[in-house]
Amino acid sequence: MTVKEHILALLDSNKGEYFSGEDIAGRLSVTRSAVWKAIKALQSDGYSIQAVTNKGYSLSPQTDILSAAAVAKYLDARGHKLRLEVFKSVASTNELVKALASGGEAEGKVILSEEQTAGRGRKGRPFFSPAGTGIYMSILLRPRLSAADATLLTTSAAVAVALAIESVSGLSTQIKWVNDVFMNGKKVCGILTEASLSLESEWLDYAVLGIGINVTLPSGGFPAELSEVATSIYEAGNPQGDLRNRLTAEVLNRFMGYYEQLKERLFLPEYRQRMMSLGETVMVVKEHQEQAATAVDIDNDCRLKVRYPNGDEEYLSSGEVRILL
Repeated sequence: MTVKEHILALLDSNKGEYFSGEDIAGRLSVTRSAVWKAIKALQSDGYSIQAVTNKGYSLSPQTDILSAAAVAKYLDARGHKLRLEVFKSVASTNELVKALASGGEAEGKVILSEEQTAGRGRKGRPFFSPAGTGIYMSILLRPRLSAADATLLTTSAAVAVALAIESVSGLSTQIKWVNDVFMNGKKVCGILTEASLSLESEWLDYAVLGIGINVTLPSGGFPAELSEVATSIYEAGNPQGDLRNRLTAEVLNRFMGYYEQLKERLFLPEYRQRMMSLGETVMVVKEHQEQAATAVDIDNDCRLKVRYPNGDEEYLSSGEVRILL
């Protein structure tokens, strides 16, 4: 780690406590000038670091800037297998991780960014990713999975996000088939899984799991086209410090727990429990046409069983389902 990263890790692990420049310099075996320059750089990055004469430097407990060191504080043994890197801004975390995957990067690389300038959702739709209010991350996986089983990655991630949100906030979540997480009837998280298939083995060569969570309400709210369909976990600001780092770690811990035993489908009961509109009428969208059906059940492969008015039944493994809210 750089001097800057070491200092951030020290201050982040002891928020509210003061460390003199001399103390920090001694711990890191660097000059006090190097410490001062690193502190200035961190402040320029947006970290609320107080500098008080005869006391030293202290990081505000209310700081909620994403950092690998801050997330690592909350990771368990499963999460600590991951390698995190945080950026201030990227076009798309998925695109960045896909490039790393194509270059041979090992499983377990996680890219997070404070914002995305070209975030994407399903079918190439833009994903609104403003700075400082959300979690935008992508995880590189190299599972021994067939393309048919790749849905398990997405659905288990949806459960991991739902449980993480509930754990951190105490609020309830639902899941819209296949993998959108909802709160109070609006979307709070989108998940996009992109994969490369080995034609030789018919197994996935790699998968990139992209997760975007709206944590706090952006300044000025959501764009008009999203205001009726999107929400954030908190709409009145951040009620607690270090919120996004804790939530990120919760998601990673829970997902890795499921991922390590993916074929056992340990997440499935929680998935079914939170599924929206089971027993209700939904609109099945195929080739730009909609047909009403009743959502009946979720099978062990996370397919949605629907029943049409004429009595015909179908298991949907992908596609669009519009829920009538």
